Amino acid sequence: MKTTAPGVMSNPLPKIKPAMQAQQPPSPAAPLPLLVRLQQLPQVLLFVLVGGSAAAVHLLAVGALVAWVGLAPLLANGLAFLLAFIVSYNGHAWLTFAAHQARGWAVVGRFFAVASLSFMVNELLYVLALQWLHWHYFWSQAGILVLVAVGTFAMSKFWAFKRREGK
Repeated sequence: MKTTAPGVMSNPLPKIKPAMQAQQPPSPAAPLPLLVRLQQLPQVLLFVLVGGSAAAVHLLAVGALVAWVGLAPLLANGLAFLLAFIVSYNGHAWLTFAAHQARGWAVVGRFFAVASLSFMVNELLYVLALQWLHWHYFWSQAGILVLVAVGTFAMSKFWAFKRREGK
């Protein structure tokens, strides 16, 4: 037997681990949930992803409401806006501006004001495109959505989702 310290003997038998404590191979780091991974993307990219998703919902809803339901394009655009707002608010609150921790009815109200102003500009440009320029309803709406997005980002970041002091 080998001694480890004066007068202390070490156990010559190997340690036996119970079957339930068998050594497992090291596991890779657990993957982060999708929401956390998405929140790590640059803010402008998140805005484009969320805005693109909302714009796709908006555009598809306009197309479906005009082609399948037979609504007038301007009325279809108003209904599509409401559907896209739900996608947009939730995406921006949980992804684009998640670091601001700005959520709740006050934020919904401010963002609805931003979205409504953006929608009014959208609708005005849409009337111009449809009635004055006689452009195709689908492609003109696609271009308008991109133009309006720039102002929406600025108003959302610096007002609607701005972190409020003392909160």
